Amino acid sequence: MINIMFCGNDKVFDGALTCALSIMKRSTLSEPLRFYMLTMDVSHIKPEYLPISSRQIEFFDKVIKGYNPENTVKCIDVTELYNEEFAGSPNESAYCSPYTLIRLLADRVEGLPDKILYLDIDIMFNRDISLLYSVDVSDVEYAAARDHYGKYLIKPNYVNAGVMLWNLKMMRETGLLAKARDLIRKKKLTFADQSAIIRSTTKKKMLAQKFNDQKFLHKHTVVRHFSKRLFWLPYPHTENIKQWHVEKVRKVFKYRQFDDILDEYLNLMEEYRRDL
Repeated sequence: MINIMFCGNDKVFDGALTCALSIMKRSTLSEPLRFYMLTMDVSHIKPEYLPISSRQIEFFDKVIKGYNPENTVKCIDVTELYNEEFAGSPNESAYCSPYTLIRLLADRVEGLPDKILYLDIDIMFNRDISLLYSVDVSDVEYAAARDHYGKYLIKPNYVNAGVMLWNLKMMRETGLLAKARDLIRKKKLTFADQSAIIRSTTKKKMLAQKFNDQKFLHKHTVVRHFSKRLFWLPYPHTENIKQWHVEKVRKVFKYRQFDDILDEYLNLMEEYRRDL
């Protein structure tokens, strides 16, 4: 069983679907996939902060079972846990949204497996997920790759927390997430959840950049992370192009490697909207 965790509100659906499709289309799997989606309702902060809907989960489940009937998805509402741990904290207005803090609750969520791959939703797999999931994390809290910009601007081994292979058993033992939550409650952090995780880490394993390429797509790239990127031409500027921005992926990045995945995604979304 390969365990994968996504976190977010109902806006993460496109990312979760495209990421899942890339995993299933680029991997030769002898075991099923088990997806965990952690979500919550914090519409009291902003009206649009709504949980992943049951309709989205049903459709996602239908899609993944089309590849393997043993694939499963479980949606877990952590609203109560969030309010208990983070309501009113200085990081509730985090750089993205309160949903970035959800994964810091994982050690308090019953039923999560000891080994789990946490993924941001702006992720596409270019090669087999087994290349990443088979990494041994038995003696570390997690494995992660360097942050493309942070390794130059902050420190050489500064990690990007968008792709993390967790040893959740050890993280519970060392109290990594409990320490991270304590930091979130006490102090405003530049990158909120990522900063809290890094500061609370006891032991990690560094992954090659191919497991979290945040700027380029190479033949050896396993994971392409569509995070915000700096462009120098025609003038210095940043763009935040995600994989579900299909036309921009093709026109700006000139990527054609994901065409089969993105074409299927577009067809599925037409079906989803038609059913609604």
